[in-house]
Order: sequence, then structure tokens, then C-alpha cells
Amino acid sequence: MMTSGDVACMIFEPIRSLSEQYNVMQAAMASSERIFKILDREELVPNPPNPIALPERLEGSIEFENVRFAYSNENWVLKDLSFRVEPGESVALVGATGAGKTSIISLISRLYDVNHGRILIDGHDVRDVDKYELRRRIAVVLQDVFLFAGDVLENIRLGHGEIPEEKVIEAAKAVDADRFIRRLPGGYRAPVLERGATLSVGQKQLLAFTRALAFDPRILILDEATSSVDTETEVLIQRALEKLLRGRTSVIIAHRLSTIQRCDRIFVMHHGELKEAGSHQELIASRGIYRKLYELQYGLNDAG
Repeated sequence: MMTSGDVACMIFEPIRSLSEQYNVMQAAMASSERIFKILDREELVPNPPNPIALPERLEGSIEFENVRFAYSNENWVLKDLSFRVEPGESVALVGATGAGKTSIISLISRLYDVNHGRILIDGHDVRDVDKYELRRRIAVVLQDVFLFAGDVLENIRLGHGEIPEEKVIEAAKAVDADRFIRRLPGGYRAPVLERGATLSVGQKQLLAFTRALAFDPRILILDEATSSVDTETEVLIQRALEKLLRGRTSVIIAHRLSTIQRCDRIFVMHHGELKEAGSHQELIASRGIYRKLYELQYGLNDAG
């Protein structure tokens, strides 16, 4: 025989369950509203109606011609910036926060369009090229490596099944990632949690280098790729970088000046302008902005 408490429970439980579902529905509606708002946004960087096809094999030259760029109004982040990076050349960008370094690499991949001037890849204005094809030709390695839930192999291939496993393994061996991958339970089939939660910062960075090498780009962009690793791991990553940069046009952002001393040229940015350019030794000898940055990190006695 049911008591009054049992009856109350039978009535209350469905009501509580219904209220919980209502809360879930409200949260879903709020989320969907934000998603649709993003989907309905007008493209900031539209594709050209008749894009120019890039050659099958890029030379890899990059040229900025009198580029001016602002994220809003006329608060110029880059001011009449002009430079050329030759095919196969490695160039480092240094300067204080806000100097325009990240804006430069964003413009190369055409995440934004310039306000004035133009950017050329192998002589082609990036605004005339299919932006998706352009981005496929450029590999970007960021400070914060994003890894997806899945296995190691698919995180390297990014879903491109046409890249054979043998090529992935070859790339991993080239950047010294193969050893730590094989020590994982399952090796290249080892599960990876969202954002690589079970891997160290150095391991994630080596996976990002493997990913870049597997896609074999002509243009490589590194944004603070060694800033979050310890000294021992940095030595390992430096060896990987030497192999990764070989034969490729590369643009490197780094605050650790030790990581860029072997670059062909170093561009010193200051308030959106290119103030100095040259090799490490040339810039040290010139006693300009780069020399001061070096002294801040290592002291005057090491600068010679």
C-alpha cells in the first residue's frame, strides 16, 4: 500500500526531471543563437571570384610592398612596411609586444586583408589567390599546439588520408619525435586527449613539427614555438628545427634570441615599422635596438 510520501514522490520526480530538461533546452537555445550569429557573419576576407592558381611547386618568395594595416579605423599596426624574403631564406621577427610581428604572419596567410599596399607570394598578390589553397601551402606552428581527440597518427595527418603512414613516420624520425611516440602505449595509434592533455609541452611541439614536415610546405611560419619549454627540451627542439627549416622559406617569431641566431636575417620591428635588418652578428655590431634586446637577455659581455 502506497503512503502519502510515495504519492508525493511520484508526482514530484517527473516535475523535477521536466525542470532539468527545460534548463538544458534553455542552455542549448542560447548556444545555438551564438552559433547562428557566427554563421551569419559576413566574411571579412572574401575569396576572389576568379582566383589565380598557384604553381604546383612554389618557389616560396614573400614580399611586402608598402603595407599598411589596422584592425580598426586608422590605428596602424603596420606602417608602410616593405621587405622581401627570398625562396629558402629563414627570417626572424623580433621586437616588443605590439610591434606588429603576429600581424605580419596573419597577413601572409590572409587571415586579414591589408588596408594599403600588397603582399606577394611568388609574385602573386595573395588577394588574387584562393585563400584555402594559399593556406594549404603554408604550415604554421604556434606556441599553443592544438591537438584533437583521436590518435597520434590522425593528429599528424589532420584527416588527410592521402598522406601515407610511412611518410608520417619518416617525418617523425626527422624531427626526433619517433622515439617518444613509440614509447606511448600503442605507438602511432596511441590515443590523444583533447588538447593533448596527457603529453608534455615539448612532446606536443614535436608533434606539431612532425605535422608540418609531413605536409611538406614551401613556406613555414613559427610563432613562439619554443617559448614554453625548458632548456633541455629546447635543445631537442632546436635540432628538430634545423631539419624542419632546411630548404624552406621560413618566418620565425621568437622572444628567445638564442633560437634565431642562425637565421639568415633578423627583422627588428618597432611600433609597426621595420627598424633594423641583418644577421645576428651584423645587428650586434650596429649597437641598435637588437643589441639592446640582446643585452637585456644575456648581458653585454656575451654580446660580442
